[in-house]
Amino acid sequence: MGNLSFNVPESGHRHFGLIGHPVSHSWSARYFEKKWKTLGLVDCRYSLHDVSELADVPALWNSRTWEGMNVTLPYKKTILPLMDELSEESRAIGAVNVVSFREGRRMGHNTDAIGFRRSIAPFLEGHHDRALVLGTGGSAAAVVHVLREIGIAVTRVSRSPVVAGDIGYGDIAKEGIQSTPLVVNCTPVGMFPNGAALPPLSPSALSGFGSDHFLVDLIYNPQETALMKTASSLGARTLGGESMLFLQADAAWEIWTGSKASL
Repeated sequence: MGNLSFNVPESGHRHFGLIGHPVSHSWSARYFEKKWKTLGLVDCRYSLHDVSELADVPALWNSRTWEGMNVTLPYKKTILPLMDELSEESRAIGAVNVVSFREGRRMGHNTDAIGFRRSIAPFLEGHHDRALVLGTGGSAAAVVHVLREIGIAVTRVSRSPVVAGDIGYGDIAKEGIQSTPLVVNCTPVGMFPNGAALPPLSPSALSGFGSDHFLVDLIYNPQETALMKTASSLGARTLGGESMLFLQADAAWEIWTGSKASL
């Protein structure tokens, strides 16, 4: 068995939570607790569960009657076989970040796509027709799905490309960044406590950012990553992951409860 911390809240309440590894950095509990306080809900509880092995997840789910759970790294893709049903979007993306529980059945949803789509909508301009997406995990899959859906050509970047059309970080030159006006970082590189870290792009490639660029970094802690600072210093507009975090959380709440109430 892996490192499994149930941290199960007391009975007599509506139970929600987060599973992933690690989860100590997550703001989800604080966000939902603030939401519930604002809405006057006193019967909801949110707990964090650091699960080091996917095989431990069913035991956690069987330990309590849950109404909903969030899923984070590294399980957004690998958790699919544990679902009884998948929403149309989560099936298309191949990743789940929200689970709803109904009558003993688990349904997987993807609100990363909803949150990302809503967060970038006010910032896209006509010249943002090509994108580099850094990373190939569950969040990246949602981002690629959204970008292609709205007509943006996408190239995925991976440390070890295995899918046709993907490229490695070493394949990106300054000209590659210059000619790609939208860049989205879907990796955890630069996340607290390693806030000074940068994705493995060469200094030359990084110098390709300019005033026509829009950089989105899905990391929300810190609010401004080293990559964002670098791009901003060269004139690029940047957007951190906080707005997407809140928007996808509100979408999860709608799925769990049917309520559109938000902060």
